Amino acid sequence: MSQDIIHVYFVPGMAASSLIFEHIKLPEDQFKMHMLEWLMPSDNESVEAYAQRMNALIKHDNVVLIGVSFGGIMVQEMSKYLKVKKLIVISSVKTKYELPKRMKFARYTKAYKLMPTSLANNMDTLAKYSLGKTVKKRVALYKKYLSVTDKNYLSWALKQVVCWDQEEPIPGTIHIHGEKDPVFPHHHIGDCVTVKDGTHVMIINRYRWFNNNLPKLILDEELA
Repeated sequence: MSQDIIHVYFVPGMAASSLIFEHIKLPEDQFKMHMLEWLMPSDNESVEAYAQRMNALIKHDNVVLIGVSFGGIMVQEMSKYLKVKKLIVISSVKTKYELPKRMKFARYTKAYKLMPTSLANNMDTLAKYSLGKTVKKRVALYKKYLSVTDKNYLSWALKQVVCWDQEEPIPGTIHIHGEKDPVFPHHHIGDCVTVKDGTHVMIINRYRWFNNNLPKLILDEELA
């Protein structure tokens, strides 16, 4: 096996910081982890243009891209302008058809424009919307993970999710999804690696599963 270090870039979920990956550990003799943070979008910036700005932060070739939730959408967009070794999305969607009905409704009615940008000033609501209802009683814990409170970013990001227009999955995408994800329900999701009892925040509370299995998925080894 090649001794070359594999560079792995992580993109967090909507409004979250890279702290959501704080418990993720990959073998240091094989992998180098790099954490990306959200940039502030410009007015009416397309998801394509934003993805290319994110790509400017990547300093290596043939990288692994891993994104959670909205970050999963973003790494897919980023991969369209890069040669990647592996593309891994977690607790996310691969096409617009995997979005839940409420998000499809928000798209066609443009209801996303009515969503309160004052979410930025209400951590309880922001946590509930971004991470799912299951965290309602644990808001204090997630305050450290939800760090982006700029209302322009939130409005932009919400629009990008509900209006994402990808028709077909990108070939070779590895999709890891929780069996009990309340934000993107599992029954809407196509081909994926299912994590039993996993929720939308499993990158935080099921980190041992990821530490055991991400190296295998990257190296094309069979999961236990």
